[in-house]
Amino acid sequence: MDQPREDTEQDLVLSRLIDESAPQLPVATFCPKLMVMRAVGIKVLNSKLSEYVRLAASGETVLVTDRDRVVAEMGPPASHRSQSVADAHLAELVRSGTLRPPLLAGSGPPRKPPPIGTVDEILRELDRDRADR
Repeated sequence: MDQPREDTEQDLVLSRLIDESAPQLPVATFCPKLMVMRAVGIKVLNSKLSEYVRLAASGETVLVTDRDRVVAEMGPPASHRSQSVADAHLAELVRSGTLRPPLLAGSGPPRKPPPIGTVDEILRELDRDRADR
């Protein structure tokens, strides 16, 4: 005899998403992406964050809920996103228009500007400017 199986988190989410009056289709036919989607409340997420981050990194989408209302979504990074946090920050600055990329890709860092004078020359000129006051 088959034992009745317990409802999992995923089954509960699916039961809320599927309209009871709609024709009942197999879940895989209804929406294959729902098969890897989980929902978690904020309190549970807070206590098991590393577990849900691992799920998101492995490709699952995790819906974060607050009182049964979806407030956020965690998932794997977009394919165009850099693995490096610094590169991702730079890319975001470029997208927002705060930073402009170079017009021509050069080889290596920019050249140093020529020196404006030695330290002794600059200090003498500074003393001369201050003497005028």
